[in-house]
This record gives sequence, structure tokens and C-alpha cells, in this order.
Amino acid sequence: MTFEKSLAESTRTLQALSEIRPEIDAAAKLILDTLRHDKKLLIFGNGGSAAEAAHFSTELVGRYQKNRASLPAVSLSADGSLVTCIGNDYGYDQVFARQLSGLAKPGDLVVALTSSGNSANIVTALQEATTMGLSSIAFLGRGGGKAQGLATCDLIIPSESGAACQEAHLFLIHHFCELIDGEFA
Repeated sequence: MTFEKSLAESTRTLQALSEIRPEIDAAAKLILDTLRHDKKLLIFGNGGSAAEAAHFSTELVGRYQKNRASLPAVSLSADGSLVTCIGNDYGYDQVFARQLSGLAKPGDLVVALTSSGNSANIVTALQEATTMGLSSIAFLGRGGGKAQGLATCDLIIPSESGAACQEAHLFLIHHFCELIDGEFA
């Protein structure tokens, strides 16, 4: 794909986020309500989405743009020893669900990131969140995949490009961080 085509796809995808504005607002409410009640975000994804999960938790525990108190968030993708232990002992589809069962408390918010929505470990973790009675947000793409409908709130990016979906996920992470800074700074 040429630079111009990639730029056009990314621009189209970001502009199309207005189509899912009600879902974006619902996700923002879940995030802010969770943090207002001193509960934590448990964030995860695979590959590039794992990097975005770490990015989101870093912005909350560290800071985004304004100085404020540290906020509770954990990237479940970040601990390579734990991920490989669970993957080896229980299977890779359990790497996030097992962490949820050990770390999540009532009122916590589960945040899954995936551009395809078809990763077994994402689907299993969202099912675990439901079993545990936890609210959840799924950042999805390409129609939502198998994860569609498993979260309390789906953010299905209107694009078939995995790269453009990840770019839109990062845009939304930064949008939520702006709202968080506005509330907690």
C-alpha cells in the first residue's frame, strides 16, 4: 500500500469514529465511574494491542498530560514470565482469564484490545469477566469478530484495516486520558 492510500485509510477510519460516538461515550462513563470508585482497570491485548494496553495503563498509573494522583490500572500483557507460565501450564487461551480470576475485584473494569476480535484468549477473558460479574470494554475492529457482544461495551472500529483499527484504538485511549485528566487533575 502506498503512503497516500495508508494515509487515506487512516483518515477515513478516524473520521468514521463519529459513527460509534454513543459507544465511545458509554465506554468513557464506565472508565470514569470505575476510577471515581477507586477501582482498577485490567487491560490486555496481543501483539500491537498488548503494546496499547501497556500504553493505556502507563498513562493512568504515571500521567498523561497533567499532574494528578496515580490511578489504578494494570496491563495483563506486560509480565512475560506470568504470561508464559500460564500459557505453558494452562494453555495460551487462559493467559488473561487466569489473571482476571486472581486479580480482579468487584467494581473493577476489564478492557480488552484486539483488532480482529478473534483471539481465543481475548474471548475467554471476556467470558471470564462476565462470569465474575465485571463490566468490560472491548476495543474491536473488522466487524468485531467472535468477541463482539461479549463485553458490556463494544467499540467496533469501522474499518477492515488492522493497522487503522489500532491507530483508532490509540486515538480513543488518548481521548479517554483527556477525560480522565479533566476529572482527576
